[in-house]
Amino acid sequence: MLALRLTRGARPAVQLRRLLVATASAGTGFLLLCALGHAIGHPGAPSASLLRLAWCAAPLAATVHFAVAAARTDPGTRPRSGLSALGLGPARLMAISATTTALACTLGSVTALLVFLHLRGDLTGVPFDGAGTDFLAAGRPLPLPATLTLLALVPVSASVAVATALRPRGRAADPSRTERTGYGRFGAYRATAGRETFGAYGRFGARLEPAAHGRRLAGGRPATPEQAQTQAQAQAQAQQDRGRAGLPGKDSERPRGVEGGPAPVVAAPSPGVGRAPSGLPWGIAVLAMGLAVEAYASRTGTAPGDRPGAVAGLVLAAVGLALAGPGLTHLCGRLLQSVRPGALRLLAGRVLMTEATRIGRPLGVVCAVLSGAYALGSLHYADGLSVGPLTLLGVLLVTGCTVATLLTAAVEAKQAHAGTTAALLRLGAPASTPRRAAALRAGTLLALFGPLTVVVAELSTLPLAL
Repeated sequence: MLALRLTRGARPAVQLRRLLVATASAGTGFLLLCALGHAIGHPGAPSASLLRLAWCAAPLAATVHFAVAAARTDPGTRPRSGLSALGLGPARLMAISATTTALACTLGSVTALLVFLHLRGDLTGVPFDGAGTDFLAAGRPLPLPATLTLLALVPVSASVAVATALRPRGRAADPSRTERTGYGRFGAYRATAGRETFGAYGRFGARLEPAAHGRRLAGGRPATPEQAQTQAQAQAQAQQDRGRAGLPGKDSERPRGVEGGPAPVVAAPSPGVGRAPSGLPWGIAVLAMGLAVEAYASRTGTAPGDRPGAVAGLVLAAVGLALAGPGLTHLCGRLLQSVRPGALRLLAGRVLMTEATRIGRPLGVVCAVLSGAYALGSLHYADGLSVGPLTLLGVLLVTGCTVATLLTAAVEAKQAHAGTTAALLRLGAPASTPRRAAALRAGTLLALFGPLTVVVAELSTLPLAL
């Protein structure tokens, strides 16, 4: 019931994303039912029916990926302060988000069933009834267990993927633990409380935590870590008591800002901002392997349709391009900040480096889908095959879901940097600065990924055309 209330009271943009998820689920469910209809109508060709069912894996994966991206940008199921007291902790919000995704996908599956029955001629009284009797096994009964299994495949897969992606992490689920950051060796930032190796305590400045600087008790004896922690807690409690009583505390000795208030404390930078994602070398290796497999498979077989290795190489090339997406996005951020950058280039490059994984992964998938679609189109053209309505529907589903996932990831990145944008506006930056930075990021990504997609598509097409 709570999931239904949150679904009904969401913003129009959130409702639009859920409607798109339901539409994608309807298209994928219809393709699965069409594969079932082909199996029923052609019992003597199980391999052809199995191949049709296997081709439905791409629309299914694209739909699930889009459902996860839409669930991550839902502000109604985001953990906020005060909700845990009402029984809405991270685990409960994760369950609500998974339930909402399952409801949207179930709506799409039911729509797919109604359209399928309508095209078979089982439902009459509406236009175009019975238009697909030649390939939907009209006049033959549908097996109920197989139909329900195929229809439940998209909702179950999407809800499980959302629950896995939004599951509460151990450290992130405890807000108090995220503030306990420490420092390891001299000059090295660390956010964990793990112990150093033997010998690290004797190095210069190895431990910068208060307990390791040798707090002493009243008698002059060095305090143990437990005693030092108790002493620090007592000092913090005394500081709070002095603040409640209106007495000046240690904050009065801090440097004052321009308005007389205490100067703000600069937070330590995130330890993972400047570190490049580790998938770039793996992506390049898999991409090269896929192109090599295609080139080797082009020497065997009399026609491109008789070369299953070429299709496998095409899949490997697409996977490699998708893996290399975050690393290439991080590289774009570094290039923007090179050669005496200004404030705008610094802002755009820093955001690209920070959001390299969030934006680069769906961007790499989009490039992989576009290059794969171009190569498969060339394969159909070389064989003289015509693109049927189901093939066109599958291509539109995969392309539309990947592009929608990329746009949703851009919205998520914008929501993540809303505080930074507000701070820039408060500091007096022009209102057009965030928009100009976003346009600069989009242009840089297009300048790198556009030619790369064309090159990969052409290299993937050459072995198939031989």
